Amino acid sequence: MNTLSPQVSHGVLAAPSDWLRQLANTAIAAVHPDTLLPDRLPEPPRGRTVVVGAGKAAAAMAAALERSWQAHQPEAPLEGLVVTRYGHGPQGQGPQGPESECRRIEVLEASHPMPDDLSERAARRMLEAVQDLGEDDLVIALVSGGGSSLMTLPAPGVSLAEKQAINKALLRSGAPIREINTVRRHLSAIKGGRLAAAAHPARVLTWLISDVPGDEASLIASGPTLPDASRPAEALAILERHAIEVSDGVRRCLTGQATPPRPEDAGFARDESEILARARDALAAGQAAAEHDGIEVRLLGDDLEGEARALGHAQGRMALCAQDGLERPLLILSGGETSVTVQGDGRGGRNVEYLLGLFATLKGAPGIHAVAVDTDGIDGSEDNAGAHCSPEDWGRAQAAGLDPDDYLSRNDAYTFFEALDDLIVTGPTRTNVNDFRAILVLPRTS
Repeated sequence: MNTLSPQVSHGVLAAPSDWLRQLANTAIAAVHPDTLLPDRLPEPPRGRTVVVGAGKAAAAMAAALERSWQAHQPEAPLEGLVVTRYGHGPQGQGPQGPESECRRIEVLEASHPMPDDLSERAARRMLEAVQDLGEDDLVIALVSGGGSSLMTLPAPGVSLAEKQAINKALLRSGAPIREINTVRRHLSAIKGGRLAAAAHPARVLTWLISDVPGDEASLIASGPTLPDASRPAEALAILERHAIEVSDGVRRCLTGQATPPRPEDAGFARDESEILARARDALAAGQAAAEHDGIEVRLLGDDLEGEARALGHAQGRMALCAQDGLERPLLILSGGETSVTVQGDGRGGRNVEYLLGLFATLKGAPGIHAVAVDTDGIDGSEDNAGAHCSPEDWGRAQAAGLDPDDYLSRNDAYTFFEALDDLIVTGPTRTNVNDFRAILVLPRTS
């Protein structure tokens, strides 16, 4: 890479889309477990060390932990299991090369974003793994986004089918992740600190990779080892606000006398938690790389929420305004987790919907390029991480009869960008700090 900063790197001007895709790769590598976990080890306890975990990064976190454990304290006992999404296991390729196979920590796979029978089986096995532990034992919980679906154990009186239906309705409603995970915690027999409560009196150390706006630890994967201060009645109010019908069993669960674990409970006194990576770390890596290449950076924040297409429209207008009087390239960065209120039957995820909203606003404005990806490598339920767009794509779309507004009306952004060959397909990255969005604004040439 050109190092002539503060002059602008030739690669930025010669191939803006390629430069943006590489920027996204740099951001993702900064928050990968291979970068975060080497040499990060707790002191071995006098008793057992049991690893549990759930999320899209769980397998990579387990592999990185096991490598460090083997290198620095190979004689100390280590055991446990984690669950990740289908295809996100440790046999894949991470930013730092091939990921070692776990030998002491078992890796399970289950469904995301909709839980399945294996999600329930994984949750039951995790509870079994931490039973009968004592004060001299240590539980290391490896928690990342996606764990809510991957480790699903319905509360008493609630069926898996009911949880699946509620989860699907919440996802389609456009509810923010904070509300979705509040409902998940209170309909669960393992989330909301219940896994840690089952492990006590053992000490629980939780390492997290955050995918939630605001980085509230108890919201990540619905907090299986971290209690939260919300009440069941709040979950019921969320369901009613989004007009989601519930069964009598669900209603009894949310209005009954059962008390979920509370942060002030004595059992949590020895527990510790640490967020190892979050969206701001990915954005910081992108900002540093851009500034190294002589690009001015405007960081909008790491916790943007709201409708994906609305944010795309707004940031498109911002880019157009920023171009007025611009003397050197500007990069507009943002992260967070938007929502998509599904009204059509198309294919897509929040990143491509955001990008299509931006594309429709820019209308091929010269000198403005953009990329939007989910850092886990999967945007929604499709096979792409996201997409990119350039000014030239507007003319190609018009020539092919592709109307952005028509595709937005059907939530069909995947098909739109697929037709332009603008999808970004990385496969699972085995980390997850949510969305990385970057708009490169070049000065007008005339």
